[in-house]
Amino acid sequence: YNTPFAGMTREADPTVTIQAHTSSRERKRSAAQTQFRLAAGWLLLGVGALAVAGLFAILLVLSRTPGTQELFPWVDFFRTALVVHVDHSVLIWFLAFGGVLWTLSGVRYSGVQWSALGLAAAGALVVALAPFAGAGDPLMNNYVPVLQHPLFFLGLALFGLGVAVPLVATSLSLQRLAAAWREADAIHVGIISGAWCALAALLVLIWSYVQVPDTFTGQAYFEYLFWGGGHLLQFAYTQLMLAAWLWLARQTGLRLPLSERALSMLLVLGALPVLAAPLLHLLYGSTAAETRLGYTRLMQFGGGIAAIPIGLALLVALWRGPKVERSVLALRRALWTSLLLFGIGGLIGALIGGVNTVIPAHYHGSIVGVTLAFMGLSYHLLPSFGFPRIPLRLARVQPLVYAAGQLLHVTGLAVSGAMGIQRKTAGAAQGLDRLPEILAMGVMGIGGLLAVAGGVLFVVAVLTAVWRAIRD
Repeated sequence: YNTPFAGMTREADPTVTIQAHTSSRERKRSAAQTQFRLAAGWLLLGVGALAVAGLFAILLVLSRTPGTQELFPWVDFFRTALVVHVDHSVLIWFLAFGGVLWTLSGVRYSGVQWSALGLAAAGALVVALAPFAGAGDPLMNNYVPVLQHPLFFLGLALFGLGVAVPLVATSLSLQRLAAAWREADAIHVGIISGAWCALAALLVLIWSYVQVPDTFTGQAYFEYLFWGGGHLLQFAYTQLMLAAWLWLARQTGLRLPLSERALSMLLVLGALPVLAAPLLHLLYGSTAAETRLGYTRLMQFGGGIAAIPIGLALLVALWRGPKVERSVLALRRALWTSLLLFGIGGLIGALIGGVNTVIPAHYHGSIVGVTLAFMGLSYHLLPSFGFPRIPLRLARVQPLVYAAGQLLHVTGLAVSGAMGIQRKTAGAAQGLDRLPEILAMGVMGIGGLLAVAGGVLFVVAVLTAVWRAIRD
């Protein structure tokens, strides 16, 4: 009886051998179940963040839409809501979904992982409740806008500590990376390279915290603090989105004109630009104009290294691919709309000139492209986590509603920016004096509300599946 267990001989009792194998299978099954439950926890945290962001988005859109903007005459309301909306819809939602993918990447887990999830959830809750506990003085710095209040900073710190655990565990899993590369597993290469980029962002944040002098205060301080790490997080989000694209393509039967090895190489190349970050800080420091410009150029010329060829390969596969089965139509639509929004966001980015609403048009397109990919992958993962499948009709309609709303929203912002409407303003401060400006911002408002409806459909669909699992 050949067996890998130590101490066994050919004369060993076969019953003992069978029991040992059974015990091993049970341990593996138990570990997989724990892994799925932990990943499900990160997914629910991300969905909860989207729900919070949606509530604040409704208030944001109404505060900028002609006809309802007069109901919100105080600018601080708009800015405070914008801070919470941005942090939950981008930072917390994206990194929480990163927690899903990093948990599924094959790293071993223990009780500390559950503690990390609890810390992250507590931090997200504190960030959401901080405005109602007196947190104010919003600062609209890039990437991670803040409310100048100890409670808000505590929430960010708790969330950061929580998400750092699966992030670091995945980044240091060199054995898993070697296996993914050896097996030409492009999806896992994308997930692990995304962890590298996020870890680089964390290290740059710490570096900037040490380097930025105390003489900087207010918005200038946080602008320099988050500038480098915020740029590197965009690389992390892009890598994770590309992994989600490939996963959705595989689940819907698409055959890309690139091999898995070629895709893996592209994903590694897509993460390499983050290696330039230490040089910028070593040569110039965290507050130099050269560092700010360097990060801008890094994203301009490095952000599409993997996204452009993989996106084009997916478009070819979608064009040539067979008709999709109805059971996975929602995944295919999520992939299509994600490609569309991310591509439009990139094209608008090339048109940026000045500080106007073309800038939010650019990043709303790109960010929503990432979000749609994560939403589609959520529909696929939920049954694996033990939840009922989302009703097919709802899952098919939701990506279309969300994407259509965001297209209108982005179009209105882009046209308004071309007419000189400034970003991060609301109410009378927008200066909507002419009919074309009013119409453009009206389109923005209608699109924003439709996009919120699409986001609500996603949150409702996921929470309904969770409720059915609890009830049954």
